[in-house]
Order: sequence, then C-alpha cells, then structure tokens
Amino acid sequence: MLTFVPEEIEDYSIQHTSKLPDYLNDLMELTRATRDDSMMLSGPIEGTLLQLLVICTRAKRILEIGTFTGFSAQMMAAALPENGQIITCDIDQETSEIANEYFLKSEHGKKVEQKLGPALETMSGLEVGFDIIFIDADKENYSAYYERSLELLSDRGLIVIDNVLWGGRVLNPQDETDKAIASLNDHISTDSRVKHVMLPIRDGVMLVTRALN
Repeated sequence: MLTFVPEEIEDYSIQHTSKLPDYLNDLMELTRATRDDSMMLSGPIEGTLLQLLVICTRAKRILEIGTFTGFSAQMMAAALPENGQIITCDIDQETSEIANEYFLKSEHGKKVEQKLGPALETMSGLEVGFDIIFIDADKENYSAYYERSLELLSDRGLIVIDNVLWGGRVLNPQDETDKAIASLNDHISTDSRVKHVMLPIRDGVMLVTRALN
C-alpha cells in the first residue's frame, strides 16, 4: 500500500473508516494475492473518500480513467442513484475481466459500463456532463486526460487525480513519469480556470473544480 503515514496510523485510520462489504474485501485479497502491481488498488480509505465525494456532490454520471480490478469503480457506483452511471476505461484485458467478475457480484454493477481501449480515444467520443472524473491511469498522459476532463466536466463537476505525489518523487523529478506528474501539478497550480487542493492521502490526491466567475 502506498502511503506517507506510518503503518500503524494507516491501520488505525482503516479501522475507523466505514467497513467494506465482503465481496470488496475478497476483491482486495484476490488482487493482492495474484497481482504484482496490487499497490495500484485505491484501498479502503481512498475508496471511501471517493464514495463520500459522490454522495456529497450528488453525482449521477462518473467517468473513471483507469479501472484496474474495479475497486474504486465499485466504491463510487455504490453511492450513485439507481439511474446513475459510471463509465470506466482501461486497456488491460486481464484486469478488466477481474473487474467485470466482481461487478457481477454487486447489486451496483449494473451502473458500470466498461470501455476497453485507449482512454483518450474513448474520451473523444463521450458527451459533456460528468459530475466526477477520476484519473488514475498511465501518468505520461495525465496532462492530456486533465485537459479533456475539463471539457467533459459538468458545470459543478469535480476532477479527482490520483498519485499526484508519486512517492515523493515530484520533489525532484528524474524520469519521464516523475516529470509528467510534476508538470501537471505545476500546471494546475497556475490554472486560472480552476480551484484545487492537493491532499497527502495515500500517494496524493488532487481535487479540482471549475473556478467560480
């Protein structure tokens, strides 16, 4: 689990966060047991934060860029109304099949539409009006995802960007991935179109909304 807080504080925080349904605990265990990249799971704290953001914004339409095994999509879908929808994008067939298996185990899985293919291609064909857009995919395309997300966002919508601290490497970016995330962070910090806050939760979460005129 990627986090900047001591393990005992992380565990204490999880213990004092709303409990997950059994099938999502099973999904986390399966992911950790079978995937070398299981640290990509958003986990119970960030997942519940996403769920609360859906509740507080009364979101009805969500776009997720980066499905992985579907944990975060499940958390958000559970907070959507019955007529709500989440479109989730990924290019990995294997993880998408795991996600679909667990969507079928949930009463909220019917709210989820999976799109397999490059996210930017999927985004190019979507209609405007997403209440929440969650970006958690390949970091090199973060800036492109952000710009297209602003175009797709509803007037009072919220963009949530994961991994914006990138293990602390944004402080001294070295490789192309480090630089891509640091560049987006710098761009958002001077973007007059938006209001934003960076939260040091897990590996860093940025919340972005349109600036009020």
